[in-house]
Formats: sequence, structure tokens, C-alpha cells
Amino acid sequence: RVMAEMYGKRDGCSLGRGGSMHLFDAERRFFGGNAIVAGGLPLAVGLALADRLQGIERATVCFLGDGAAAEGAFYESLNLAALWQLPVLFVCENNHYAMGTPIEVAHAETAIHRKAEAIGVPARQVDGMSVVQVEAAARAALEEIRGGQGPRFIECDTYRFRAHSMFDPQLYRDQEEVAQWKERDPIDRLANWMQQAGLLDEEQQASLDREVTEEVEAAVRFAEDSEWEAVTDLHEHVMAPAPASLEPPPEAEKGETEMSLREAFARGLEEALSHDKRVFIMGEDIGRYGGCYAVTRGMLEHFGPERVRDTPLSENAFTGAGIGAALGGMRPIVEIMTVNFSLLAMDQIVNTAATLLHMSGGQFPVPLVIRMATGAGRQVAAQHSHSLENWYAHVPGIRVLYPATVEDARYMLWSALQDPNPVLIFEHVMLYNHSAELTPQPDGVDIDKAVIRRPGRDISLITWGGCLYKSLEAAELLARDGIEAEVIDLRVLRPLDRDTLIESVSRTRRAVVVDEGWLTGSLAGEILAILSEQAFWELDAPLARVCSEEVPMPYPRHLEESALPQVDKIVATARRILGEQA
Repeated sequence: RVMAEMYGKRDGCSLGRGGSMHLFDAERRFFGGNAIVAGGLPLAVGLALADRLQGIERATVCFLGDGAAAEGAFYESLNLAALWQLPVLFVCENNHYAMGTPIEVAHAETAIHRKAEAIGVPARQVDGMSVVQVEAAARAALEEIRGGQGPRFIECDTYRFRAHSMFDPQLYRDQEEVAQWKERDPIDRLANWMQQAGLLDEEQQASLDREVTEEVEAAVRFAEDSEWEAVTDLHEHVMAPAPASLEPPPEAEKGETEMSLREAFARGLEEALSHDKRVFIMGEDIGRYGGCYAVTRGMLEHFGPERVRDTPLSENAFTGAGIGAALGGMRPIVEIMTVNFSLLAMDQIVNTAATLLHMSGGQFPVPLVIRMATGAGRQVAAQHSHSLENWYAHVPGIRVLYPATVEDARYMLWSALQDPNPVLIFEHVMLYNHSAELTPQPDGVDIDKAVIRRPGRDISLITWGGCLYKSLEAAELLARDGIEAEVIDLRVLRPLDRDTLIESVSRTRRAVVVDEGWLTGSLAGEILAILSEQAFWELDAPLARVCSEEVPMPYPRHLEESALPQVDKIVATARRILGEQA
């Protein structure tokens, strides 16, 4: 099956979807290779954390190369493992060339195990060309790990005889160096050692060689005879199928009650922690500090540090650990303090969480929820005011939600935790204090469909998140002049509810999309493209969009307000589409 995977065939261990860099085997608890250097380290931390939280006594072994020790994920992951004393064995294969750059050029400290020791992970260095030494070191390290002594690190000083890849001309090293290392070939050394110890004679070794050759040749024949996956299956294993029907929220309110979105988000988190023992929250300052936006205040005291878990400032590592914990059977909720910081975790979100199901041929869904604050309006300038939901809505393999009402803020999380796929929930910073009467939703909320927040007949205002209430206010102003605008709250940005969009615009025959993102490459542009492609003949006027000005978000309030979509801009654009004077 491994050989068939290398051929990209359907009988491969990942249905041929992963290839040589992404081998997976759920039955053997092999969670796969990772083509992203150091990308697997956070997953190992999360898998070990999941075992810890579930009371499973098991070690997780993670392999990495010397190149990974230059990545930030190396330091972040080892720090988490040491901080939480998790049962992880990190095995570094130091082959002296990450790709083509010698280790002396890439590392000030070339002894990788010393880096691990500096972080607080006990480490040892062994001759990686000696099977006996590696086995002995691994046995000792695993005994220590299983004894509850926390993570361990083994650096294996080794070498690769062949090229880094099929495209590598190997111009960075001479063949004399390769020949010298080949004299220490670990297979030959093991055979010689076993012969000297009386464990293997020449006839037995010859028999083993023949057996290995036959096994490889049989694997090649198997791979060559295997079939290719049908093109009709192209869209399989992008998203795992959701349950046919979702469980209703167990603590849905009985009657109407006023609450802010901050309180609604908190109620959703408390409900999840109270009713699903697999759920835990992880993120920066969520426990002792109470959360940057006070959503998690008091939860540490109520649920304890194992389930409300403060992390270091290491978005890549703790997001990846969330992925690993999801693979290990938990239902993690990762809080990234702001969408800006999510850029440090984008590698794990886009390269790992969104792709594992596909690359593993459907073996490994990732039931993970990631919450992040987003949006502008608080005068925190360019680096804390982004609206980047469109970037994530671009990526197959994840679901993107954007609650803007107290009902969605209160109930979306329970639905999201039942999705076997990664779910990103965006929370606009300017809506945390927004209060309204909560209408109980005993059956939960739909995380597939958009919602019409205000019916209308003359024009469709399509929006989400922080622009919802601006669009509703604009609709009120237009109504004073007899213009009935329909306001659609997308709330689910991936997958987009195209049916609701097309049905609305087919009735009103005009549309304006209001998007806090920048105009170029905006989600608004995608929505207009959908309407142009699928509802063109229903339109009576050109489509339009109102987006943020294409500048980094300014600090002064008057400039920030000028840069953002505002009610007057929405009204003016709607009037223009309707052919009236602005």
C-alpha cells in the first residue's frame, strides 16, 4: 500500500491522494508525513495532550530533520511539550543538509539536541548510523516518558546517500563525502554486528536479502497493477459528511432575555464545556486574564486549568496542537486573540487542518473549532484592525462562520462542535457590546444557510459580521423614501449559501454587497461573480459593492471611520443602483 501510494494509485495507503510525502495509516495510528518543515511537531504535542486529557497512557513519537530545528514551530512545540510535561519523543534525523545548505551555514549551534535541552527537554545524541545505539536510546527515552517524566529528545547523527528529491542535482556536496558516509551504512553495520555476535550467518543474511528483494518487487507489481482513482471522485474527502441531524443545544434558554454578544459567546462556551467532556479551550490569556475581550472570564475557576488552558504566545504551536488533539479524539476550541495573530497560525490552518482529510484519503477528519476576534473600529491602527475572513473562505476543507446576532453568537458553537471538519468562527470586536433580546433557539441554528434579516422588494443588501447593523440602518433610511431593501446576513462564508443569494436577487433584481474587507480580491467580488454567472438575466441594474478603502487602517478616529463602509456610503450606493440622486 505504501508503494501504491508513491505511485499515486487508489490502493495506496492514502488512496493515492497524499503521495510520497504524505503517508497515513489510521489503523496503525500513523498520523502521516508532513511536507511542511516542522509542521508535524505541533500535531504530536496535540496528540499527546489528547491522550493526557483522556487518561490514556501512551507515548507519541515525532520524527523531524535538522532543518526543522531552524523553524519557529520547533521551539514553540518543544516548549509546549516541556511546559505541560507531555509524553512525546522527538527524534531528530540530523543528516547535515536540510535540503542543500550545510548545517554549519544554517545553525549557530549545530548540536541540535542542545537546542532541545535549552528549552527544557532532556536530550541525548546518538550515532544515527548505528541501529543498535538508536534502539537503545529510544528504549531508554520511552521508559522515561512512560514513567511520567515528560518529553524526551534524541538527535541521530546520520546522512542521506541519495538526493533530497528527484529534482536535486546534488551540486552542494562531493561524491567523496558520500562515499565516506556509505562506509558507515547502518544496514551493513547491523549485519556485521549480528554476525560477530553470532545472531546471523551468511546464509541467513543472503536469505533475508532475497526476501527483501522479493517483497519490494511484489510491492512494485502491486502498485503498477493498481487502478487510478476515478476523476469522478475528485471532490471526495474534501469535507467529512456532517451528521444528518444535529443535536439540539442542551441548555437552550426557555424565554426571551436580553444579553450582549459577549455574554452569548460565553454562554455557548460554558454549555459546550458542561455537556461534552471532550471539549476544552486553549489560547493566549483565556484563563487567568479572562480573555482579551472578557468572553472567557471566570471559566478557569469553574472548569479548571486542564480544560481552560492558557498557552504561551505561540499561535503556530497551539493551533497545531489543537489539530493534533482533534485527531486524538478531543473537541478542542482554539482561541486566537485577533485575526492578525492568525497569520502566524495560517500554516497549520491552511496546510494541515484543511488538507489532512483529503491527503489521508478520508482517514483523518479534523473536528476543530477556532475562534478569533476580527474587524476595525476600536482605534487600534493597522496591525489590529484587519478583516481577513475572505482569505480563509478561499480555502477548501474548512467551514467559516461569522455570527453577528445574539442568537448566532449563543448557539452556533454547539452546531460547529458537531461538524467533523475544521470550523473557523469570526467575532467582530465592535459587536461584543451589542445587546439585544435573545430569541431562544431550542433546535439550534443552521450553519449551512444565510438568513434574510429584513425582507424587501427593491434591492438586496448582502453583508455579514460588523456590517450587518450598518446595512440594517441603511435599509431603514431607504424605507423612509419608499425603497424596500432586503438585508441578507450571509453568516456562513464557506460554504456560501448561493441559493438564498440568487433567490433574493432574482426577486429584487438589484444588489449591493457590503464587505469590511478591502475591495481588491474581496469576498464581495466573489459574491458579485456568482450573481453575474447565475442570475445575470434577472438583473435590472449593474451590481455594486461597498468595501473598506484600500489603505492600512488608520489610527485617528475620523480617518478610520472614513476608511470603513458606513451607512451613508451604503445608502448612496443603493440609490445609485436604483437610478436615484445620491
